Amino acid sequence: MNIRMVLLASAAAFAASTPVLAADAIVAAEPEPVEYVRVCDAYGTGYFYIPGTETCLKIEGYIRFQVNVGEDVGGDSDWDAVTRGQVQFTAKSDTEYGPLTGVIVMQFNADNATDQDAILDSAYLDVAGFRAGLFYSWWDDGLSGETDDIGSVVTLHNSIRYQYESGTFYAGLSVDELEDGVYQGDVDPVTGLLVPNDGPNNVGVAFGVGGTAGAFSYQVTGGWDVDNEDGAIRAMGTVDIGPGTLGLAAVYSSGPNSYYSTAEWAVAAEYAIKATDKLKITPGVQYYANYIGGASAGDTVPSDYDGAGDAWKVGLTVDYQIVDNFYAKASVQYLDPEDADDSTTGYFRLQRSF
Repeated sequence: MNIRMVLLASAAAFAASTPVLAADAIVAAEPEPVEYVRVCDAYGTGYFYIPGTETCLKIEGYIRFQVNVGEDVGGDSDWDAVTRGQVQFTAKSDTEYGPLTGVIVMQFNADNATDQDAILDSAYLDVAGFRAGLFYSWWDDGLSGETDDIGSVVTLHNSIRYQYESGTFYAGLSVDELEDGVYQGDVDPVTGLLVPNDGPNNVGVAFGVGGTAGAFSYQVTGGWDVDNEDGAIRAMGTVDIGPGTLGLAAVYSSGPNSYYSTAEWAVAAEYAIKATDKLKITPGVQYYANYIGGASAGDTVPSDYDGAGDAWKVGLTVDYQIVDNFYAKASVQYLDPEDADDSTTGYFRLQRSF
């Protein structure tokens, strides 16, 4: 027996006498089940189910580039370019009271690389006609062009409201916190400056009624500013005539207040011409009686309209759809107050919606 056979025999004998030890089993982890996004068509297009829930979510928004033109609109410059990005999240789910809706709107504005802001543009919950949170009031609505000036200085409030809706009619009532509204004031005899009679937190009560009837649509909106002890009421209507839509509006204010403070009363008209499927041209005009001018959030204004002159405003707005979800808009407005210098303002805008 040669050496090779001896070694093999020894190895075999050693293997036979050695206990067999089983190797550790390799157990592969089972993959987690993947739930693909499902389309939710119960509330319209664009909704999908949040994985693992029965809540439907929709994400939408727009990107806007705009160049504003007007006297000192950019500080010491007569033009200024601004950019905005806005994202809206809408969540809906069924409940025993009907759909429960939650909305969050984030807005990001940039005047340049360092002058930027991020704001909560809206955040509210809505169920069974009740809405609570930060949202725009009926006073934010207007005619389709850019000439009319018939809304509040600030239309975004922390509010609670109830709105009844049928297919072609709605009616609602809201209680609004007017914390950054307009405050009446009187002239201090020593300094000659306007001194506010009141300040935040003001409260207001508003109502809205509106609907459609064939080619005609209408809206009546009113509001009472409790702290300023004045209110305003506004009526708007549109009707399809010929190649476009005629819009008319009138507003009256018993005294400067957070719902309307630009003039004692005003009337506005426009005609939105549907030139082509993609092009809309809207000329407009407005007349102000006892015009005291525009104000900003938190401004103090005279407590009445006495001695204020009248004013005229004319303008033109052009809307063009370049492709689906991509739009261009240009607007120019001329304002001629009786007791102040006239002014011309305008802007050019590009906007991509999604």
